[in-house]
Amino acid sequence: MTAESSSGRTRAVGLYTFGDPDVLSVVERPVPELGEDEVRIRVQAAAVNPTDLGFRSGARAETLAAFDAPYVPGMDAAGTVEAVGDGVDHLAPGDFVMAAVMPVRAQGGAQSEMLVVPAASAVQIPPGVSVEEAATLPMNGLTAIEALDMLDLPEGATLAITGGTGWLATIAVVLAKRRGLIVITDAPAEELDRVRGLGADHVVERGDGVAERIREIVPDGVDAVLDTACIGPPILAAIRDGGGWVVVRHQQDETERGIVRHNVSVARRLDDTGALQSLATLATSQDLPIMIAGNYSPEDAAEAHKRQAAGGVRGRLLIVF
Repeated sequence: MTAESSSGRTRAVGLYTFGDPDVLSVVERPVPELGEDEVRIRVQAAAVNPTDLGFRSGARAETLAAFDAPYVPGMDAAGTVEAVGDGVDHLAPGDFVMAAVMPVRAQGGAQSEMLVVPAASAVQIPPGVSVEEAATLPMNGLTAIEALDMLDLPEGATLAITGGTGWLATIAVVLAKRRGLIVITDAPAEELDRVRGLGADHVVERGDGVAERIREIVPDGVDAVLDTACIGPPILAAIRDGGGWVVVRHQQDETERGIVRHNVSVARRLDDTGALQSLATLATSQDLPIMIAGNYSPEDAAEAHKRQAAGGVRGRLLIVF
Protein backbone atom coordinates (compact mmCIF):
# COMPACT_ATOMS: atom_id res chain seq x y z
CA MET A 1 0.00 0.00 0.00
CA THR A 2 1.29 3.45 -0.86
CA ALA A 3 0.42 6.07 1.74
CA GLU A 4 -0.26 9.68 0.94
CA SER A 5 1.93 12.30 2.58
CA SER A 6 0.52 13.57 5.84
CA SER A 7 0.35 17.22 6.75
CA GLY A 8 0.01 19.08 10.00
CA ARG A 9 1.89 19.07 13.26
CA THR A 10 2.56 16.51 15.95
CA ARG A 11 3.81 16.58 19.53
CA ALA A 12 7.10 15.21 20.81
CA VAL A 13 9.39 15.36 23.81
CA GLY A 14 12.24 17.59 22.72
CA LEU A 15 15.11 19.83 23.74
CA TYR A 16 16.80 22.85 22.19
CA THR A 17 19.82 22.88 24.49
CA PHE A 18 21.59 20.12 26.38
CA GLY A 19 21.56 19.96 30.13
CA ASP A 20 19.61 18.71 33.13
CA PRO A 21 16.13 17.19 32.83
CA ASP A 22 14.44 20.57 32.87
CA VAL A 23 15.64 21.26 29.31
CA LEU A 24 12.94 18.81 28.16
CA SER A 25 9.59 20.15 27.02
CA VAL A 26 6.72 19.27 24.70
CA VAL A 27 7.50 20.55 21.21
CA GLU A 28 5.54 20.65 17.99
CA ARG A 29 7.04 19.31 14.79
CA PRO A 30 5.79 18.59 11.28
CA VAL A 31 4.27 15.15 10.87
CA PRO A 32 7.15 13.19 9.30
CA GLU A 33 6.92 12.33 5.62
CA LEU A 34 6.74 8.67 4.69
CA GLY A 35 9.15 7.13 2.21
CA GLU A 36 9.60 3.82 0.46
CA ASP A 37 10.06 0.83 2.80
CA GLU A 38 9.03 2.91 5.80
CA VAL A 39 6.09 2.91 8.21
CA ARG A 40 4.51 5.78 10.09
CA ILE A 41 3.43 4.88 13.62
CA ARG A 42 1.04 6.72 15.90
CA VAL A 43 3.03 6.19 19.09
CA GLN A 44 1.17 5.29 22.26
CA ALA A 45 4.17 4.51 24.48
CA ALA A 46 7.90 5.20 24.26
CA ALA A 47 10.46 3.96 26.78
CA VAL A 48 12.89 6.07 28.78
CA ASN A 49 16.32 4.39 28.82
CA PRO A 50 19.60 5.33 30.52
CA THR A 51 20.94 6.20 27.06
CA ASP A 52 18.28 8.93 26.81
CA LEU A 53 19.84 10.67 29.81
CA GLY A 54 23.16 10.87 27.98
CA PHE A 55 21.42 12.11 24.84
CA ARG A 56 19.72 14.88 26.84
CA SER A 57 22.89 15.92 28.65
CA GLY A 58 24.90 16.29 25.43
CA ALA A 59 26.74 12.99 24.95
CA ARG A 60 25.82 13.08 21.23
CA ALA A 61 25.91 16.87 20.82
CA GLU A 62 28.66 16.87 18.21
CA THR A 63 26.75 14.48 15.94
CA LEU A 64 23.40 16.17 16.55
CA ALA A 65 24.87 19.50 15.45
CA ALA A 66 24.27 18.35 11.88
CA PHE A 67 20.50 18.48 12.48
CA ASP A 68 18.07 21.20 13.43
CA ALA A 69 16.69 21.42 16.98
CA PRO A 70 14.51 20.43 18.70
CA TYR A 71 16.18 17.09 19.29
CA VAL A 72 13.89 14.19 20.24
CA PRO A 73 15.21 11.35 22.45
CA GLY A 74 14.07 7.76 22.61
CA MET A 75 14.90 4.41 20.99
CA ASP A 76 11.81 2.28 21.78
CA ALA A 77 8.25 2.91 20.68
CA ALA A 78 5.00 1.03 20.35
CA GLY A 79 1.69 2.03 18.86
CA THR A 80 -0.49 1.70 15.77
CA VAL A 81 0.62 1.78 12.15
CA GLU A 82 -0.95 4.85 10.56
CA ALA A 83 0.45 4.32 7.05
CA VAL A 84 2.98 2.25 5.12
CA GLY A 85 5.19 3.17 2.20
CA ASP A 86 5.78 1.35 -1.07
CA GLY A 87 7.52 -1.98 -0.63
CA VAL A 88 6.14 -2.75 2.83
CA ASP A 89 4.33 -6.08 2.90
CA HIS A 90 4.63 -7.38 6.50
CA LEU A 91 2.71 -4.50 8.10
CA ALA A 92 -0.54 -2.68 7.37
CA PRO A 93 -2.41 0.33 8.74
CA GLY A 94 -4.07 -0.54 12.02
CA ASP A 95 -1.44 -3.07 13.12
CA PHE A 96 -0.16 -2.75 16.65
CA VAL A 97 3.63 -2.66 16.42
CA MET A 98 6.82 -2.11 18.39
CA ALA A 99 9.82 -0.42 16.82
CA ALA A 100 13.44 0.51 17.43
CA VAL A 101 14.99 3.74 16.19
CA MET A 102 18.17 5.79 16.49
CA PRO A 103 17.43 9.29 17.85
CA VAL A 104 20.52 10.73 16.15
CA ARG A 105 18.84 11.57 12.86
CA ALA A 106 16.91 14.48 11.36
CA GLN A 107 13.53 13.03 12.35
CA GLY A 108 14.65 12.43 15.94
CA GLY A 109 13.84 9.56 18.25
CA ALA A 110 10.93 7.53 19.55
CA GLN A 111 9.38 9.98 22.02
CA SER A 112 7.16 11.49 19.35
CA GLU A 113 3.45 11.10 18.78
CA MET A 114 4.10 10.39 15.09
CA LEU A 115 7.17 8.38 14.18
CA VAL A 116 8.55 7.18 10.85
CA VAL A 117 10.96 4.23 10.89
CA PRO A 118 12.28 1.73 8.36
CA ALA A 119 9.73 -1.06 8.06
CA ALA A 120 12.48 -3.56 8.93
CA SER A 121 12.70 -1.94 12.38
CA ALA A 122 9.05 -2.58 13.29
CA VAL A 123 7.15 -5.80 13.99
CA GLN A 124 3.64 -6.68 15.07
CA ILE A 125 2.86 -6.98 18.76
CA PRO A 126 1.46 -10.45 19.44
CA PRO A 127 -1.94 -10.92 21.09
CA GLY A 128 -1.78 -10.80 24.86
CA VAL A 129 1.04 -8.24 24.96
CA SER A 130 0.06 -4.65 25.66
CA VAL A 131 1.44 -1.66 23.80
CA GLU A 132 3.07 -0.47 27.02
CA GLU A 133 4.76 -3.83 27.59
CA ALA A 134 6.00 -3.97 24.00
CA ALA A 135 7.55 -0.51 24.29
CA THR A 136 10.01 -1.82 26.89
CA LEU A 137 11.56 -4.45 24.62
CA PRO A 138 13.22 -3.33 21.36
CA MET A 139 16.43 -1.51 22.30
CA ASN A 140 17.39 -3.53 25.37
CA GLY A 141 16.32 -6.77 23.76
CA LEU A 142 18.37 -6.14 20.63
CA THR A 143 21.34 -5.13 22.81
CA ALA A 144 21.12 -8.42 24.69
CA ILE A 145 20.89 -10.41 21.44
CA GLU A 146 23.85 -8.55 19.94
CA ALA A 147 25.95 -9.13 23.06
CA LEU A 148 25.22 -12.86 23.13
CA ASP A 149 25.85 -13.19 19.40
CA MET A 150 29.20 -11.42 19.73
CA LEU A 151 30.31 -13.82 22.45
CA ASP A 152 28.95 -16.87 20.58
CA LEU A 153 29.36 -19.09 23.63
CA PRO A 154 28.68 -22.82 23.30
CA GLU A 155 25.97 -24.55 25.29
CA GLY A 156 27.19 -25.17 28.84
CA ALA A 157 29.56 -22.19 28.90
CA THR A 158 29.55 -19.86 31.90
CA LEU A 159 28.37 -16.27 31.57
CA ALA A 160 28.29 -13.64 34.30
CA ILE A 161 25.87 -10.73 33.80
CA THR A 162 26.40 -7.72 36.03
CA GLY A 163 23.57 -5.43 37.09
CA GLY A 164 21.11 -8.29 37.50
CA THR A 165 18.25 -6.08 38.67
CA GLY A 166 18.36 -3.93 35.52
CA TRP A 167 16.09 -4.43 32.54
CA LEU A 168 18.90 -5.17 30.06
CA ALA A 169 20.34 -7.77 32.42
CA THR A 170 16.90 -9.29 33.01
CA ILE A 171 16.39 -9.86 29.28
CA ALA A 172 19.96 -11.12 28.88
CA VAL A 173 19.55 -13.68 31.67
CA VAL A 174 16.43 -15.08 30.06
CA LEU A 175 17.96 -15.21 26.58
CA ALA A 176 21.23 -16.71 27.86
CA LYS A 177 19.38 -19.51 29.63
CA ARG A 178 17.49 -20.24 26.41
CA ARG A 179 20.89 -20.70 24.74
CA GLY A 180 21.87 -23.29 27.32
CA LEU A 181 24.40 -21.15 29.18
CA ILE A 182 25.21 -21.34 32.89
CA VAL A 183 24.35 -17.86 34.14
CA ILE A 184 25.66 -16.00 37.18
CA THR A 185 24.35 -12.55 38.01
CA ASP A 186 24.30 -10.15 40.95
CA ALA A 187 21.71 -8.32 43.01
CA PRO A 188 21.35 -6.43 46.28
CA ALA A 189 20.88 -8.72 49.27
CA GLU A 190 17.16 -7.93 49.50
CA GLU A 191 16.57 -8.91 45.84
CA LEU A 192 18.60 -12.10 45.56
CA ASP A 193 15.52 -14.34 45.53
CA ARG A 194 13.65 -12.20 42.99
CA VAL A 195 16.56 -12.21 40.57
CA ARG A 196 17.11 -15.93 41.12
CA GLY A 197 13.52 -16.35 39.96
CA LEU A 198 14.51 -15.11 36.49
CA GLY A 199 16.27 -18.42 35.96
CA ALA A 200 19.89 -17.54 36.74
CA ASP A 201 21.87 -20.52 38.03
CA HIS A 202 23.65 -18.44 40.67
CA VAL A 203 23.03 -14.97 42.13
CA VAL A 204 25.75 -13.25 44.16
CA GLU A 205 25.54 -10.09 46.18
CA ARG A 206 26.40 -6.96 44.22
CA GLY A 207 28.99 -4.38 45.25
CA ASP A 208 32.72 -4.36 45.92
CA GLY A 209 34.24 -7.80 45.56
CA VAL A 210 31.63 -9.12 43.13
CA ALA A 211 34.37 -10.52 40.85
CA GLU A 212 35.77 -12.51 43.74
CA ARG A 213 32.32 -13.84 44.63
CA ILE A 214 31.89 -15.00 41.04
CA ARG A 215 35.29 -16.74 41.23
CA GLU A 216 34.12 -18.62 44.31
CA ILE A 217 31.51 -20.26 42.08
CA VAL A 218 33.78 -20.71 39.03
CA PRO A 219 37.36 -20.87 40.38
CA ASP A 220 38.99 -20.73 36.94
CA GLY A 221 36.87 -17.76 35.91
CA VAL A 222 33.76 -17.52 33.78
CA ASP A 223 33.97 -17.79 30.02
CA ALA A 224 32.60 -14.26 29.62
CA VAL A 225 31.00 -11.29 31.35
CA LEU A 226 28.23 -9.08 29.99
CA ASP A 227 28.88 -5.92 31.98
CA THR A 228 25.50 -4.17 31.96
CA ALA A 229 26.38 -2.41 35.24
CA CYS A 230 29.46 -0.84 33.61
CA ILE A 231 31.74 -2.02 36.44
CA GLY A 232 34.68 -1.73 34.08
CA PRO A 233 38.16 -3.24 34.53
CA PRO A 234 37.56 -4.51 38.11
CA ILE A 235 35.21 -7.17 36.69
CA LEU A 236 38.01 -8.65 34.58
CA ALA A 237 39.14 -10.62 37.64
CA ALA A 238 36.00 -12.77 37.22
CA ILE A 239 36.92 -13.85 33.67
CA ARG A 240 39.15 -16.76 32.70
CA ASP A 241 42.27 -16.22 30.62
CA GLY A 242 41.24 -15.60 27.01
CA GLY A 243 37.58 -15.09 27.89
CA GLY A 244 35.20 -12.40 26.68
CA TRP A 245 34.05 -9.09 28.15
CA VAL A 246 31.08 -7.28 26.64
CA VAL A 247 30.78 -3.55 27.38
CA VAL A 248 27.72 -1.45 26.58
CA ARG A 249 28.86 2.18 26.88
CA HIS A 250 31.67 2.35 24.29
CA GLN A 251 34.39 1.88 26.91
CA GLN A 252 37.86 1.50 25.49
CA ASP A 253 39.58 0.10 28.61
CA GLU A 254 42.51 -2.25 28.12
CA THR A 255 42.08 -5.88 29.08
CA GLU A 256 44.50 -8.45 30.50
CA ARG A 257 45.37 -12.15 30.19
CA GLY A 258 44.14 -12.33 26.61
CA ILE A 259 40.58 -11.33 27.51
CA VAL A 260 38.76 -9.96 24.45
CA ARG A 261 36.68 -6.78 24.84
CA HIS A 262 33.51 -6.64 22.71
CA ASN A 263 31.86 -3.26 22.25
CA VAL A 264 28.13 -3.63 21.67
CA SER A 265 26.54 -1.30 19.14
CA VAL A 266 22.80 -1.82 19.01
CA ALA A 267 22.67 0.38 15.90
CA ARG A 268 23.83 -2.68 13.95
CA ARG A 269 20.66 -4.55 14.90
CA LEU A 270 17.90 -1.96 14.63
CA ASP A 271 16.75 -3.30 11.25
CA ASP A 272 17.01 -6.96 12.29
CA THR A 273 13.35 -7.86 11.79
CA GLY A 274 13.92 -11.47 12.78
CA ALA A 275 15.49 -10.50 16.10
CA LEU A 276 12.64 -8.09 16.83
CA GLN A 277 10.11 -10.81 16.05
CA SER A 278 11.89 -13.17 18.44
CA LEU A 279 11.59 -10.54 21.18
CA ALA A 280 7.89 -10.13 20.45
CA THR A 281 7.48 -13.88 20.81
CA LEU A 282 9.50 -13.88 24.03
CA ALA A 283 7.06 -11.35 25.47
CA THR A 284 4.27 -13.92 25.22
CA SER A 285 6.16 -16.49 27.29
CA GLN A 286 6.20 -16.87 31.04
CA ASP A 287 10.01 -16.58 31.08
CA LEU A 288 10.24 -12.80 30.88
CA PRO A 289 8.50 -10.78 33.60
CA ILE A 290 7.92 -7.47 31.85
CA MET A 291 7.99 -4.66 34.38
CA ILE A 292 6.66 -1.14 33.78
CA ALA A 293 8.13 1.13 36.42
CA GLY A 294 5.84 4.08 35.72
CA ASN A 295 3.92 6.01 33.07
CA TYR A 296 4.52 9.71 32.40
CA SER A 297 2.84 12.19 30.11
CA PRO A 298 5.05 14.03 27.59
CA GLU A 299 4.69 17.11 29.79
CA ASP A 300 6.24 15.16 32.67
CA ALA A 301 9.21 13.77 30.73
CA ALA A 302 11.65 15.69 32.95
CA GLU A 303 10.27 13.87 35.99
CA ALA A 304 10.79 10.53 34.25
CA HIS A 305 14.42 11.45 33.55
CA LYS A 306 14.94 12.48 37.18
CA ARG A 307 13.53 9.20 38.41
CA GLN A 308 15.69 7.20 35.99
CA ALA A 309 18.78 9.13 37.08
CA ALA A 310 18.03 8.48 40.75
CA GLY A 311 18.57 4.75 40.20
CA GLY A 312 16.70 1.76 41.55
CA VAL A 313 14.27 1.60 38.61
CA ARG A 314 13.03 -1.93 37.98
CA GLY A 315 11.80 -2.38 34.43
CA ARG A 316 11.19 0.66 32.23
CA LEU A 317 9.64 4.08 32.60
CA LEU A 318 7.35 5.09 29.74
CA ILE A 319 6.24 8.28 28.03
CA VAL A 320 2.58 7.68 27.18
CA PHE A 321 0.89 9.76 24.47
